Amino acid sequence: MKPGEHISCTTFPCLDVDNSKYIIPQAEIIPETIQMIMVSEAAPHEHTDYYYSGKESLFSQTTVQAFKDAGIQVESINDLVERGVYFTTAIKCGKQGYTVKAATIKNCSHRLEGELALFPNVKVIMLMGDFAIKAVNYIAKRRLGERVIPVGSTYKIRGDEYYYGEIRVFPSYLQAGPAFFIERSKRRMIKEDIIQAVKLLGWTL
Repeated sequence: MKPGEHISCTTFPCLDVDNSKYIIPQAEIIPETIQMIMVSEAAPHEHTDYYYSGKESLFSQTTVQAFKDAGIQVESINDLVERGVYFTTAIKCGKQGYTVKAATIKNCSHRLEGELALFPNVKVIMLMGDFAIKAVNYIAKRRLGERVIPVGSTYKIRGDEYYYGEIRVFPSYLQAGPAFFIERSKRRMIKEDIIQAVKLLGWTL
């Protein structure tokens, strides 16, 4: 299955993103094998930096390094997909500035909602950054009537347990992009969150 063949945006209503950078995963995925979904913030400015664009892509390099920091010996996004991890973004288009409007996150959360529904055996969702946290909260409000992640700074709330139905949800920091190599304290917390997440899946570190 290629997720991009099942979900799409056709109207592009958001005015504060660059829809020429629109991208939804076109990688071949076996839905039943996916146990973890990692949602980062927005599509990269270059399609060649996306998760499934090869080992040299920026998103691939920083994400693989995040898992290596956590003691997981992998060399590529494909290695992680084979172990049951799926990667996507909350915003399917590229950012024009540092942030985007709440309405944009809400609009795109409908795409993410359809995407999450493609995977029947997910046990963990990792929310890498504020856009991902807000998007899943919009989904949860529509489906469950309340947010999954409470309001608050990520470093204050990340130690508690949160659930979307029976799925454990981890609020964390953005691992996809150059900031991952710069902000050492956040890199440490990303490592800690990945360790906790993969332990729930029974991975040996």
